[in-house]
Amino acid sequence: MTDNHTNLTEIFGESVFNDAVMKEMLPESVYSSLKHTIHEGLPLDPAIADVVASAMKDWAVSKGATHYTHWFQPLTEITAEKHESFLVPDKDGNAILAFSGKELIKGEPDASSFPSGGLRATFEARGYTAWDCTSPAFIKDKSLYIPTVFCSYTGDALDKKTPLLRSMDALNTQCIRVLRHLGDEETKKVTPMVGPEQEYFLIDREMYEKRLDLKLCGRTLFGTKPPKGQEMDDHYYGRLRMRISSFMHDLDMELWKMGVFAKTKHNEVAPAQHELAPVYSTANIACDHNQLTMETMRLVAKKHGLACLLHEKPFAGVNGSGKHNNWSLMTDTGKNLFNPSPNPAENLSFLLFIAAMIKGIDVYQELIRYSCACAGNDVRLGGDEAPSVIISVFLGEELYDIFADMEKKTPAHSRVNTCMNMGVSSLPNFTQDTTDRNRTSPCAYTGNKFEFRMCGSSQSIARPCFIINTIMAEELRKIADQLDQAEGNKCDAVANIIRDIIHCHKRILFNGNNYSKEWKEESSRRGLLHINSTIEAIPYCIEEKALDLFERHAVLSRAESFARYETMHDLYAKGINIESLVMIEMAGRQIIPAVMDYCGKLATFGNQIVSLGGDASNHRDTLNELTPLIKEAKTALIQLEQTRNHVLEIMESRSRATAFHDQIIPLMNRLRQACDSLELLIPDESWPIPTYYELMYRV
Repeated sequence: MTDNHTNLTEIFGESVFNDAVMKEMLPESVYSSLKHTIHEGLPLDPAIADVVASAMKDWAVSKGATHYTHWFQPLTEITAEKHESFLVPDKDGNAILAFSGKELIKGEPDASSFPSGGLRATFEARGYTAWDCTSPAFIKDKSLYIPTVFCSYTGDALDKKTPLLRSMDALNTQCIRVLRHLGDEETKKVTPMVGPEQEYFLIDREMYEKRLDLKLCGRTLFGTKPPKGQEMDDHYYGRLRMRISSFMHDLDMELWKMGVFAKTKHNEVAPAQHELAPVYSTANIACDHNQLTMETMRLVAKKHGLACLLHEKPFAGVNGSGKHNNWSLMTDTGKNLFNPSPNPAENLSFLLFIAAMIKGIDVYQELIRYSCACAGNDVRLGGDEAPSVIISVFLGEELYDIFADMEKKTPAHSRVNTCMNMGVSSLPNFTQDTTDRNRTSPCAYTGNKFEFRMCGSSQSIARPCFIINTIMAEELRKIADQLDQAEGNKCDAVANIIRDIIHCHKRILFNGNNYSKEWKEESSRRGLLHINSTIEAIPYCIEEKALDLFERHAVLSRAESFARYETMHDLYAKGINIESLVMIEMAGRQIIPAVMDYCGKLATFGNQIVSLGGDASNHRDTLNELTPLIKEAKTALIQLEQTRNHVLEIMESRSRATAFHDQIIPLMNRLRQACDSLELLIPDESWPIPTYYELMYRV
């Protein structure tokens, strides 16, 4: 019998058209040409497309696939796919299997039905998908999935992957320029590597099906905190319940088959909250794999009688869910540019790349905030272990001190690692890390990478990644330009650049508590931006500074930037509109009628008690408490309906989105407060929807 180790290694990637499969099935010359395109960024040779397509088809059919699909990522947070059969008729009308190079390279989906931000009119339907050969094809649900980009008939990017791939090219170009000045003649390619930690909630599906807000909005719009939440800290890293463990096992198996290196799984802080973390991949593959992970989570959960919630704040009053983007730069020679040498104080290359990141985050702090802006994140950021909305960089004490010494031109000394002795002879000694971790920092250096903690759990990582890539490319471009002009000793020139960066941009460095009142006041004194909402963040993407940045590095044209500006406003307004409609439906047809029915029963029972000569004062007291709350709920409901109708008459996208933020959300909060107060006075058997306790502790 085969052991588990062999089973796992055989299972991993069995549904992926990976390097081993390509090497086996493609002629050597075709394989070599395709590998050069994948690893060196060379143009794809159209002459090999038919051969690759035929091999893909034969392999996919042997795995049980009957269809293929161009899998792409439109300007939503989910993916899209249109499936085509491998079966085609021959000249005699018989069925044969066929898949051409043209079908592999290009598809033609309808572009008018996806968000375009004005790049396409409704009657202009043609769009294109184009094969991204740098991300491997895979099989799912008996279809061959081919990762692609998505553009309009005019060539404008209508997806999230295209700017990501462009930004990777731009970053590589500038990294190589800087490395050559640092004496590195071997590196041919530098790639951003990403490991997104995915947080999520699991609840019982029967309870989920009874909550319209969860089904249509992904979060609870009503509900009071349960008697016990996360205050005991007993769920974090706690024992996995059998049902959850079974789900996680099946999830891992499905992801491993599709080549996703799912690595870590554990309970998160809030009840019913969990996390999955993968091994690092190139940014575009990490993006594809994260989308695949979210889709697979939902499907596997359903098979286990569960519902997977990926919203940033499914439950008020407990931890929300994020997606921590661990970002680093890797050379094709295997060197992590953010990994210090044993003595980082003497490692100018390492310090220069860290300094470039510090400057980029300071100069473009508004774009970092914009990169993770969405309605769901607005209710998550700034509390319950989510990072602050104020952008800052955590370096840790050692690295902070090194840069401070460099700025003052005093000798920099690396910290000596402390040997930790726990005072028990049977326990091994171990080396203490040179820095602690800061869970409140939006951008934290954590030893060999930067951890960007702001991204929301439901969001694609494509936008934060392409923005980080482009910002870094810009700062490295400026550094390379300076080094082009530098005379004399290059090490002295590099040290001076680092010194100047720290002197001008140290305001962005902060190692303390990002939640504290003192930091909010101090950050204002430093001139750091406080961007509290998505509505405040969106306009920064079309400021001249941002337009120039993306255009200079050929990541987004001006038209594409404005399209994203329009699309984000439109999606924001539509999302809040749906939530308001769901609240109106639930309050008007479920909650208020149920409370009125309970009041009727309470009054009837009280009258019966009085008729029998008893004391019904408790019933009268309860009715007296309920009556003003019912009136408040009805008033809030009517105002929400009327205001929503008025807001929908606003045609301009930003004005409408702003009205939803400024007018609708406060009324939604008012309606919720009234209904939640009613919940506290109504017995469980009379409350029409599952409570937080049932949702979070039923599994």
